Amino acid sequence: MRRAGALHWLKHDVTHRGITAWLLSFVLFAFYLLLYFGDRIGHDPIQRIAMAMRLPSKWSLYGLLYTSAVLIGGGFVLRKYRHNRYQVVRTIVVMTVQTTLAFALPYLLVFLKQPEFYFSYWWPLKIEYFYPSEILHKPLFYVLWSVLGSLVLVPLLGLLFGKRWYCSWVCGCGGLANTAGDGFRQLSSKSTVAWRFEQVAIHSLLIICLLVTALAIVGSIGAPSETVRAAANSATSWYGFVVGALLSGVIGVGLYPIGGTRVWCRNFCPMAALLGLIQKAGRFRIRVKRDMCISCGLCSKYCEMGIDVRSYAQRNESFTRASCVGCGMCAEVCPRGVLALESPSRAKLVRIRTRPRD
Repeated sequence: MRRAGALHWLKHDVTHRGITAWLLSFVLFAFYLLLYFGDRIGHDPIQRIAMAMRLPSKWSLYGLLYTSAVLIGGGFVLRKYRHNRYQVVRTIVVMTVQTTLAFALPYLLVFLKQPEFYFSYWWPLKIEYFYPSEILHKPLFYVLWSVLGSLVLVPLLGLLFGKRWYCSWVCGCGGLANTAGDGFRQLSSKSTVAWRFEQVAIHSLLIICLLVTALAIVGSIGAPSETVRAAANSATSWYGFVVGALLSGVIGVGLYPIGGTRVWCRNFCPMAALLGLIQKAGRFRIRVKRDMCISCGLCSKYCEMGIDVRSYAQRNESFTRASCVGCGMCAEVCPRGVLALESPSRAKLVRIRTRPRD
């Protein structure tokens, strides 16, 4: 039911696919289209705004806006879930990572006349960090961080803690989703059609990512033919355009007010696909307390990844789903404390205390 008052009506309208939500989605689409393709229309309005603000480039402006959204949204999340230690710590961590590793440190490196580098991203999300033409021109520490991080750190932590360590605690995409996008999480589709599309789309993107990476490596080592080199350049260019710009930016953020906050993470992110497969082989799971579920459906409603959590709770079935990012919101909204995140490193359960919403 809509709350009384203009402000509360607007809040309901923008978070429940009202006309305001569609307008906001249009604004986000327009912003990202201008951000990525504004230089192709003869003048770049976002670049002009950045220059007027005395910023180095439009990407500096975008980083500032993105980080500000995470910090402001994170402030609201901290207040909303201040009774929940897990949510408080998780939100503080993701805000800190975004502010330092994803925003301040890269610009500090440039200021110190060092190559720009984002230490919070690894392959396959940051696919170019496995392109020899990209990574081998950087300092040795960058190379080791990228290679060892992607091949050792990412899978190891995925086995130990599930994909939540990255998707809900480190990644900037997840950081924006769980802070500024918290009010849209209930919009994620729980239909069978959406789940089937997710299965096909996200694993197809992972395969494409593997192929493009392999082609980029082949096209950079030794003395490849002009045909191979051209194919590699074309593949990396198209991957950056379709995946890096359209899917992660234009669609991934533009659809927040209409399709929920994890459209990119759920359907297209190759890192989420890889970590999901690793998570299935690990020990992380959602633990269900037996014979306690009252089938209210709040857990499924507020699952940003579209998982029908209630069906597992009704069957008294603890579960591991490849798409689960371990945000813990299903346990937060459960009125009877039926659900808990099971730690892979010890027998104790990380239970999430709940109380009525303010």
